[in-house]
Amino acid sequence: MFGRLFGRGGERPDANPHAFPAPRRGRNGIYELIALGDMRVLTLVEAAEAGDWDAVKSALAPFDLGRDHAVLGELSDVDGVQDWIGRAVEEDKEHRATALLISGARHIVWGWEARTAARAMDVTQEQWRVFHERLHIAEDQLLEAAELRPDWITPWRQLLTSARGMSLGSSVAETRRDAALRRDPLDLETHLEWLSQLQPRWGGEPGQALEFAREAFAAAPDGHRLGCVIAMAYVEQWVESDDNDCLQQPRIRTELREAAERSILHHAYERRLGWQGDYNMFAMALSLAGSSTASNVFRELDGAFTEWPWTFMADPLKAYARFRKAF
Repeated sequence: MFGRLFGRGGERPDANPHAFPAPRRGRNGIYELIALGDMRVLTLVEAAEAGDWDAVKSALAPFDLGRDHAVLGELSDVDGVQDWIGRAVEEDKEHRATALLISGARHIVWGWEARTAARAMDVTQEQWRVFHERLHIAEDQLLEAAELRPDWITPWRQLLTSARGMSLGSSVAETRRDAALRRDPLDLETHLEWLSQLQPRWGGEPGQALEFAREAFAAAPDGHRLGCVIAMAYVEQWVESDDNDCLQQPRIRTELREAAERSILHHAYERRLGWQGDYNMFAMALSLAGSSTASNVFRELDGAFTEWPWTFMADPLKAYARFRKAF
């Protein structure tokens, strides 16, 4: 039933037994991945939407929230979590660290919702005030969560985001990056967050992010998802450029193809929960570069669309559909 979505070439060597049944597709064969395509995650999200802390804790049992960025991301995107998670923080001493982590991550997302994606010069004084107020709460909660659970990596990854939003400076950001990478030197999400930090729009120098990405991926074993850092380095380069065709160069196509073949298209790559997000990163980068390898990636995705990183485009779903059809 799940063959084409979770297997390769119709086989199911790495199928997820908790995957949704055949997804409901649009006329173009595309569907948006919901709750990472996993029934357990959907149960978790629904519990969060209902404000049922006991049900949330029960649904979290199969996951390690201190290391699973994708599952934490699903929770932090749930509107309304901020209305009830504070009670869990104060009342559930046994699970205080988990409640703090969820609340901190949610306050970062909630803060950015107040700020909006507008350019800094277009953000109002009131928006800035609410943004910083929510990020301050996130900072306090995530630092306490990290103190309570020193083995967790997700608080440090989140603290990188809040540090960038609050302009806390390079020394603070580097300390938090290093704290995360001590816990997992190959953690993709930490590398992606640092890649954002290195962009010129956040004070980095041109070329700095790509150099960082190359060094990071060079240290990863074949089949590791850290190859996505190369894809995102080029997507970010495209975002920073005024030239929509800036990636249309043979050397870039070659580097992206080789990165895909050594990471997501390698036989050692593990399709764990949320693997479609890794493929979408490469799908966008390869498409922007005009690489025929994009067809291989779109074929494996079989229509699965994740909003990130297509949010860099004016109409994410339409852009995905256009490139998918082109390759």
